Amino acid sequence: MNRLLIFFLCFLFSFCNEVKKDIPTVKDEVQIQKEDLIDVNRNWIRDESFLIDQFCIRHNLDVVKTNSGVRYCVYNQKKTNKIETGNIVTIDYEVRLLDADTTLCYSSKNTQPFSFIVEMDNIESGLHEAISYFKKGENGVVILPHYLAHGLLGNMDKIPPLSAVLYNIEVIDVKRK
Repeated sequence: MNRLLIFFLCFLFSFCNEVKKDIPTVKDEVQIQKEDLIDVNRNWIRDESFLIDQFCIRHNLDVVKTNSGVRYCVYNQKKTNKIETGNIVTIDYEVRLLDADTTLCYSSKNTQPFSFIVEMDNIESGLHEAISYFKKGENGVVILPHYLAHGLLGNMDKIPPLSAVLYNIEVIDVKRK
């Protein structure tokens, strides 16, 4: 009887160890979910980039694409100083969606020109980067992918979540801080 009990306990112990190996841990599940989310984001960014490129082709925009994903085109280049970190920049702007109607979201014509300190004010990070390619008196187009514009939430007013946006910009003034 003791031998049978010992055999049964050994069998049960070894069976439990085998079952335990097949059960994923919480850490394994979190890692799988993290990898899945990374893949989803990578695919979303790739698809958004393709759609932005198609928008540029349809609208004959000859844009430069930066490593971060910002696209820009300067129309009337000037021979003035480049905009630098810490400069106070004043711009006229329109913000539009990249939908079929290029829906107008915001415009300084309805308010007034907008001023901000480059790399220091709380505005879209893509706009900080894009403005560095402009000089005083220049105008052009800037397209920001969602992750450099209003991100996952949009702005809860006129720009939907995960939306790329197009800025028509004119640099009115640049001052040193």
